[in-house]
Amino acid sequence: MMTNLYKIDVSVKTEYLEYQSIPNEEKYFFSYTVTIKNNGKIPAKLISRHWVIADSNEKIEEVTGLGVVGEQPRLEPKESFEYTSGTVLNTPVGTMYGSYQMVADNGYEFDANIPLFSLSTPGILN
Repeated sequence: MMTNLYKIDVSVKTEYLEYQSIPNEEKYFFSYTVTIKNNGKIPAKLISRHWVIADSNEKIEEVTGLGVVGEQPRLEPKESFEYTSGTVLNTPVGTMYGSYQMVADNGYEFDANIPLFSLSTPGILN
């Protein structure tokens, strides 16, 4: 079954970077640490990324590009890759989601979904 062969799971942890943020200039900096795990049965390589970033004013920014943090990791089954990156919002709350474009060792191309996650300054959301 294809779903067992090609299964990439993505999890994200976020952090508000208060020391870099300038709220009175509407600049809220966040870091996010992404863990990408190959839970499939075939090695696969991350080729590119597509992010959709939204602030609470519904300003949408789409980011695409090759690899992540300058790398195109190849993951064996059960292997993980973790990296940290960041973004800046004009509001204290926002969301991100997207996908990684992957290619398995057998040439099959597929997307690994990045689930929607929130970015928020402490105390904003209960």
